[in-house]
Amino acid sequence: MTDLKQFTDFDTQLKTAGPAWLGELRQRGVNRFHKVGFPGARDEDWRHTNINPIVRGSFDLAAAGSPELAESLVQKYSFGEDAAVELVFLNGHFSAQFSKLGKKCAGVTIGSLAKAAENSAEMICPQLGQHATIESSPFVALNTGVISDGAIVHIARNLTFEGVIHLLFVNTKPATNPAVSHPRVLVVAEDNVGVAIVETYAGDSGRYWTNAVTEIVCGKDCRIDHNKFQQESRNAYHTAVQHVRLDRGAQFVSHSTTLGGLLTRNDLICHMAGDGAYATLNGLVILSGEQHCDNHTLLDHAMPNCPSHELYKHVLDGAATAVFKGKILVRKDAQKTDSKQNSKGLLLSDRATFNAMPALEIYADDVKCTHGSTTGPVDDEAMYYIRSRGVSLEAARHLLTYAFAADVTRRIKVEPVRRRIETFMAEQHGLPQDLRIQDLASFDEDVL
Repeated sequence: MTDLKQFTDFDTQLKTAGPAWLGELRQRGVNRFHKVGFPGARDEDWRHTNINPIVRGSFDLAAAGSPELAESLVQKYSFGEDAAVELVFLNGHFSAQFSKLGKKCAGVTIGSLAKAAENSAEMICPQLGQHATIESSPFVALNTGVISDGAIVHIARNLTFEGVIHLLFVNTKPATNPAVSHPRVLVVAEDNVGVAIVETYAGDSGRYWTNAVTEIVCGKDCRIDHNKFQQESRNAYHTAVQHVRLDRGAQFVSHSTTLGGLLTRNDLICHMAGDGAYATLNGLVILSGEQHCDNHTLLDHAMPNCPSHELYKHVLDGAATAVFKGKILVRKDAQKTDSKQNSKGLLLSDRATFNAMPALEIYADDVKCTHGSTTGPVDDEAMYYIRSRGVSLEAARHLLTYAFAADVTRRIKVEPVRRRIETFMAEQHGLPQDLRIQDLASFDEDVL
């Protein structure tokens, strides 16, 4: 049996830090995690992902990183002038030194979750832990049990935030034992709010673990563009749970990109709780070597007239493995649901493996739902055609990979995110960055 003590019996100061209500929330998380423990191989949702390196590992609670050690990483992943606001976290701890808070705006609160918990409990307490509940996942329970810091984004009704809010989580190489950080993100958009948010998770070389939880609450008629960009160390573990709640008429677009990490597990739950809510989930996974990524998504249609569209693409080289389990749930009251889901895998190696498990669970009568999945190697005819034009093997692979991924990347409106994905793909083959997507699209049903 796994010794869970190391994951919850951390620092006495952490347990008592902050207001009393936060301490009570932590205690509930700790109790829940002790009760359920880590998921095992017999758990159907974890059948294709071996988390023994985390379960059997020994992790210290990450301390605030040294600014000197983190400076180069922050500069590498910062959006600079492309971000209106940029919050930087070193090993899960807010860094005022590297952050750019931008101009103060009435009705907009963006900053450290720890500070907001102390000074604005009326804003945090009704939402924190109410959507990503401790019962939903052992990793949420663990994160909740040791909540220390993170990001809060709260935007009052009828506001459109100009520019991009960038939440940058940087992990430095642990000095001794591997370390674990538990960043928490809470986004609350009241009615008729427009905003673009990017979460970036990046790290130095070395073995560490990031266990992140994000809660996003969208009021009526909101327009939220959310990007998650993950480029952790190739030796790191990354587990993340994201819960999204959409009220009437809210529009939510998610772009999830996984490039780094030795072991990655992403859970994305989108709950359409209001009539006419609209969700689009796009994902791109590019892995090589021994990397593994497991994406689980749930489109939960609870109310009528809620369309949703989902497209996840996977590019796998070497002995990389990936899992996609996407579920569309249509509840009894969700009449007139129109939902489409597609996952595709491109295998660049005979050793690469992709497991796709699309699922539909429908309890309503008047619905239109489709799902599909395709997996295969690079098209030999296309490769021959490109090579016959004098293009090298590596360049031809890059062009075909780029074209395959472009269905997703061209939908990304935040230019720094799209640029980094394109640069990463070119660097994989040692090529100059000579391609840029110019024709940006929102949603193209024919592609799905």
